[in-house]
Amino acid sequence: MGGQRPGPPGRRLLGGLSPLIRNAVLHINNEQPLLADLYSVPQASDVAVLCTNLRQLNGQRPIFADHIDSVFLFPLVHLRFIEMAPEALAQSPDAERPAERAGLPALTTEPQPEVELEIDEEFLRRVRDV
Repeated sequence: MGGQRPGPPGRRLLGGLSPLIRNAVLHINNEQPLLADLYSVPQASDVAVLCTNLRQLNGQRPIFADHIDSVFLFPLVHLRFIEMAPEALAQSPDAERPAERAGLPALTTEPQPEVELEIDEEFLRRVRDV
């Protein structure tokens, strides 16, 4: 009954997972945001987020985490939203963006041309009179 198990449990459970999405910001209900490395982009069918390397925004270990390299599972019901940088998503194993996967148009990061604003002379006259 008591045979030797190969490797620590975390390695066996998480060994087949894809590369991490680095520096995602988890916005937890009624708490300060935390930085974490996600194992994958959460899908609509997920009920929890699996992450590691949990830290505060200043880089320190949270008081509730004994080891910073532990694996954490946050139920989505406790998260307001998850913020992921476009650069981190570009390196994720899912080649397409979550918006494209949902059928939404892709967001552009190109700067939009500035619109020429017209000066309202009547408004300027009223400001000068005050």
